[in-house]
Amino acid sequence: MLKLVGQILLWLRGGSLKLLVIAGIILLVWGVFAPVGTLIWWVQQGAKFAGLGKDAPALPEGDRPTPEPSAASTNCYIVFLTGVGDFSANQLTLGEELFLDQLVQAHPNCVAVRDVFPYSAANESLGGNRLLAPLWKFAQEADGWLENLNILIKIRNLWRFAISVDDRYGIAYNQGIASAIVERMSAESPLPASSEPITVILIGTSGGAQVALGASQYLDQWLNAEISMVSIGGVFSGTDGFKSVDQMYHLYGQRDWIEDLGAILFASRWPSTVGSPFNQAKREGDYAAQVIGSQAHDGNEGYFGLAPQSDGTTPLDATIEAVNQLPIWP
Repeated sequence: MLKLVGQILLWLRGGSLKLLVIAGIILLVWGVFAPVGTLIWWVQQGAKFAGLGKDAPALPEGDRPTPEPSAASTNCYIVFLTGVGDFSANQLTLGEELFLDQLVQAHPNCVAVRDVFPYSAANESLGGNRLLAPLWKFAQEADGWLENLNILIKIRNLWRFAISVDDRYGIAYNQGIASAIVERMSAESPLPASSEPITVILIGTSGGAQVALGASQYLDQWLNAEISMVSIGGVFSGTDGFKSVDQMYHLYGQRDWIEDLGAILFASRWPSTVGSPFNQAKREGDYAAQVIGSQAHDGNEGYFGLAPQSDGTTPLDATIEAVNQLPIWP
C-alpha cells in the first residue's frame, strides 16, 4: 500500500499535480456559481410562488392549444426527464424517442411530454440565450478526440442535480421544474376540467429521477392527479417526493453501477436512517426496486440502447416491457 501511495505521489509531481489542482479549483468555483441561474429565475418568476401557495402558476392563454377531438379522451400524461448527459430536452436519443412512442401506442389515452429540460429552472436548453451557450454548443458538437469535452455538459448538469437536492436552493429550483412540467403538459394536451383526477407518470433516468421527485411535491399541490414515479437507472436522494407520489418504482440493470451511487452518497437512503421518507416508503410498500435486465447505465447497451442481443431483442425492448407491466396505467 505504501509503495502504491508513493507511486501516486510521484505521478502527481510537477505539471500533473498543478493541472489537477487547477481543475479542482475550477469545479469548486463552478459549483459556487451554479445556483445563480436558479436565483435569477426566482427573482424574475418567483412572485408566482410567493408564500409557496398551493395554486398552480397561471398559464398564458397563448400556451393553450385548441383542443382536438381526440384530446377529450386524454387523462394520462407521461412526463420524461432526461439524464445528465443531455444538452436539451429537444434532443432525445433515438432509443428514448422510440421508448415514448411505444408507450403512447400501448396506452392511447396517454400523451408524452418530452420537452422539459430538468437541468434548467427556466426550462432553457444549453444552447439557448446563455452567456456560455457557445461553449456548450462546441462541447456538444465536437468530434474526434474532442468528443471528451461533453464531460463539461455532464459536470454542468450534475451541479443542477445537486441544486435540486440542496435544502437551500431546491425549493426554488424544483418549483421551476414543476412549473415547466405543468406548462408543457397543457401545451401537449389541455388539462381536463373534469373533477376526476388525471394520471401523471413521471419517468426519470439518471439525474432526471431526482429532479422529478423534487418537482412532484409541487405537482401534488397544484394538480388533481394521481402521481406515479418511475426511475430508470435513476440516482436520487431519500428525502424529496416520497410523500407526494402514490408509488415509486426503481428499475435498474445488472451492469449499471452508477445507479448504486444514490444509495451510497445519500445518508437518507441508508438502512440506518429509519425515519427518512425513503425508508418509510419502503416499509409501507410505496417503493419497489426491480432488476429488468443486463443493461448498462447509458450507451448502446443502456436502458434505451438498440444493440441486438443474443435472443434478437434489444436493451430498449426489456425496458419497455418492464415499464408496461407496472401497475400504473389507467
